[in-house]
Amino acid sequence: MISAIQKDLQKEFFDRFQKNAEHIFFCPGRINLIGEHLDYNGGNVMPCAISQGTYLAISRNSDKLFRFECLNFPEKATLHLQSSYSKTGKAWFNYPLGVIDRLLQEGHGLSGLDMLFYGDLAIGAGLSSSASIEVLTAFTLNTIFQFDVPLINIALLSKKVENEFIGVSCGIMDQFAVSMGKQNKAILLNCDTLDYEYIPFETDPYILAIINSNKQRSLTESKYNERFTECGAALKLLKQGLDIQNLCDIDLATFDLKKYLVNDPVLQKRALHVVSEMVRVKDAVIALQTKDLGVLGKLMYSSHESLKNLYEVSGKELDTIVDFCKKFNGCIGARMTGAGFGGCAISLVRKEAFDDFVKQLTKDYKDVIGYAPEIFASEIGDGVKELIND
Repeated sequence: MISAIQKDLQKEFFDRFQKNAEHIFFCPGRINLIGEHLDYNGGNVMPCAISQGTYLAISRNSDKLFRFECLNFPEKATLHLQSSYSKTGKAWFNYPLGVIDRLLQEGHGLSGLDMLFYGDLAIGAGLSSSASIEVLTAFTLNTIFQFDVPLINIALLSKKVENEFIGVSCGIMDQFAVSMGKQNKAILLNCDTLDYEYIPFETDPYILAIINSNKQRSLTESKYNERFTECGAALKLLKQGLDIQNLCDIDLATFDLKKYLVNDPVLQKRALHVVSEMVRVKDAVIALQTKDLGVLGKLMYSSHESLKNLYEVSGKELDTIVDFCKKFNGCIGARMTGAGFGGCAISLVRKEAFDDFVKQLTKDYKDVIGYAPEIFASEIGDGVKELIND
């Protein structure tokens, strides 16, 4: 059945391009249940694809032009087909343009395209809107032009776009999650080897709530790249006494013995978060396998404390949300999700308490911060796909 969003997108496409869209594709955003800032440290993460994401209505044209339009932004772009492209300012269309450039560099032939994007993900909120649009574009062009690029390679290509074209030193987690997500499944992903497995994630009798702090952040302007560099510095120091490739290769006991090698207290805190978060991921796997959401909730709270005090990527807004969740009777766990510095938190809230949770948290947050958060329930959904367009 065609959704209302698809119908609206098809109508808008016709109004703008005077023809019907040949295809409509969708790519979700993601939350990370636990394992924050481990993806670029060679560790295990546990992301899930969510039901919100990015849509793309698309048709070929014979004009040798790439036309980019989006319902969420006023900026448009019309570019001639050429052999390569470079980033232009901070406009949203740099993300699909980066994918096109990467495909061209890898020898794939393209023709002109009319593209209309729409997203129901909050931009800059830590739900991976950038990975969503990158993977969406790569998957769409792979399908239309029959490049036969495997899905995991689409994730890797999109990560390369984020790293080299956009300029963010992210790991593979975001692109992998929105590519490979499955309904009601968390992905246990080793970011070093790309080994992965699906872990059942049934939330009943709880709801997975996503709380957007409405404090936006830009990863390229935040301290995300600084944390990436700090972890690299800590790793270099630890390598003086340990045969390791990544910070996540160290267990807690070994780190306790060798932490003297990291003679900078700030770097030592960053490394301790990474090492302890790996333990929490392992414990979270057991909690999900045994359907013990109470334990998962405690691990979420512990993860947030580490991100707040050791990694220092939280902030007043996210801490206000998590502090409220600790006091709310129907909530068993909460933590920031994503890179931090604003963005979103997630929580597990009893279904029958969800309306009260929304009402009370909105008031509490507004009293402290001065404006309201956005709170919504999300399902755990599938990864990138083509939608029926009849």
